[in-house]
Amino acid sequence: MSKRIAVLVFPGTNSEEETLRLLRDCGGDAHLVHWSRAKLLPQFDAYVLPGGFAYEDRIRAGAIAAHDEMMDAVIDGAQAGKLVLGVCNGAQILLEAGLVPGTGTVRRPTAAFTRNGPVPHFICRHVWVKLAIEPKRSPITAGLKDGELIPAWAAHGEGRLAADEAHLAQIERGGHVAFVYAHRDGSVDASAIPNQSALGAAALVNAQGNVLAIMPHPERDGWAFNHPDRRGRAGILEPSGGALFFRSFVMGVNR
Repeated sequence: MSKRIAVLVFPGTNSEEETLRLLRDCGGDAHLVHWSRAKLLPQFDAYVLPGGFAYEDRIRAGAIAAHDEMMDAVIDGAQAGKLVLGVCNGAQILLEAGLVPGTGTVRRPTAAFTRNGPVPHFICRHVWVKLAIEPKRSPITAGLKDGELIPAWAAHGEGRLAADEAHLAQIERGGHVAFVYAHRDGSVDASAIPNQSALGAAALVNAQGNVLAIMPHPERDGWAFNHPDRRGRAGILEPSGGALFFRSFVMGVNR
């Protein structure tokens, strides 16, 4: 029997429906959980925090949502070993909650996904991200190949990893950079990074490997109809592209 995945809906979340659909299309038993029903969350086996603008990104992206009642259950679950995935705004919330990179105290962030550089503008751009850790480093990525390339959409105003130099060195040394921005051919250089993110980081993972925060949206490149070369062909609704990542997550949940 599939384990149950909660897709959290904060005030201002706006990517919950496609996240839910792709999780289900990838075999996950996923359900939306509204912030007014936070007390239901301990019943679930895994958590996904989708994109949006929780609490209007007041103070800074994810800062208020990190202290929402729903995060009590997420933090308890993460500490008990449940899998937790945050996408875009969800990733920002996980950093603000201190769950990734997880090098400090809970709800005392040590790093942030902050305003893009070199100009602090919102970006909407198709990107590729490359797995930068051993797949088995995390149950969330264990279903991927070494150096797997995942297509996604970067759609954020605050997606640049920032921390002090000493902590960035600790993040890199500790294997916390789960994905880096890359070109379609898999090569990695500064021109592939859309926002000047430190270490080229597109995603971070905690030491235990059960919490992962990814800034670009794989679910926005998750079906055949998202790909121009597949439109009009049979199987147009089949999961593809960014679904690789979500399949791996669902496999990790159901292990």
